[in-house]
Amino acid sequence: MDLAVVWFILIAILFIGFFFLEGFDFGVGILLHFLGKTDKERRIIINTIGPFWDGNEVWLITAGGAIFAAYPVWYSTMFSGFYMALLLVLIALILRGVAFEFRSKHESIIWRKIWDCVIFGSSCILSILWGIALANLIKGVPIDNKMNYVGGFFDLISFYTLIAGTATLFIFILHGAIFLSLKTEGAIEQRALKVARSFGLYAIVIALVLIIETFVKTDLYNSKFALSTSILAVIFLCLTWYLIRKEKAKIAMISNGLSIALGVGSLFLGMFPRVMVSNIKPEYSLTIYNAASSHNTLLLMTKVALIFVPIVLAYQTWTYWIFRKRVTGKDLEY
Repeated sequence: MDLAVVWFILIAILFIGFFFLEGFDFGVGILLHFLGKTDKERRIIINTIGPFWDGNEVWLITAGGAIFAAYPVWYSTMFSGFYMALLLVLIALILRGVAFEFRSKHESIIWRKIWDCVIFGSSCILSILWGIALANLIKGVPIDNKMNYVGGFFDLISFYTLIAGTATLFIFILHGAIFLSLKTEGAIEQRALKVARSFGLYAIVIALVLIIETFVKTDLYNSKFALSTSILAVIFLCLTWYLIRKEKAKIAMISNGLSIALGVGSLFLGMFPRVMVSNIKPEYSLTIYNAASSHNTLLLMTKVALIFVPIVLAYQTWTYWIFRKRVTGKDLEY
């Protein structure tokens, strides 16, 4: 198989892993203030993702590094074109990390509420921005014949991209609620299940709207594989809602994870072999071939990835296994 194709697949897998893991992470951050009625409950909620949230971001860093090394033209065009949006993402990620670390440094109620608001706001912004970013990749952005982005920040905002941002927001809230129902007990668990039942329906509706808009506004579904994968994603989303109503949270978590994986996967299937679509002229689009590094660079990266990716996967698997139990008030010293 062509190494340019191999790295396209690997980057797709990295983004699938990121959205699956960081999805519930963002969802928990959004739900923190609503499900935690007391400071003790909010501390329990934060502790459910305490061992994981920073490790989950490794997937994003790795994906960004892979794009930089494997497809430098894609990296330069995307990061220059999406500069303001990605700057907002970076600021939100920094503030979110600082909030997790600083929240418990002072006993003041006002101090903790401020950081709770930061966690909520940054998690919301990140959830929406990722949906907008993915939608722009497939909708198309103004890229000229020199592979340069020639638009502005507001060229990234449209009805379609806002629908995509709302979809990722709702799906991440659902994902976070299911995760909390598995990692907490008592009142928090029941509140999380209630939220999951509501947002399961909201997520299904917005996902269907997004598929219709994608069919109308993009050429993504020229690929039958992308269309069938998107339909499967919605089917698993419906299954998730059904399982939550039956209070089968463990299976629902798997089902929702598959829905996220299939949704992100459909994007890459429909774009292939493109990595960024030009809405000026289709032939100006970036592909895995005109944006790729040399064969020797890709070969070296493949050898490095074969060594280090399994190590990262093993470490994260071990982390989730060690901290697999539910979090209670006794665990607040973590």
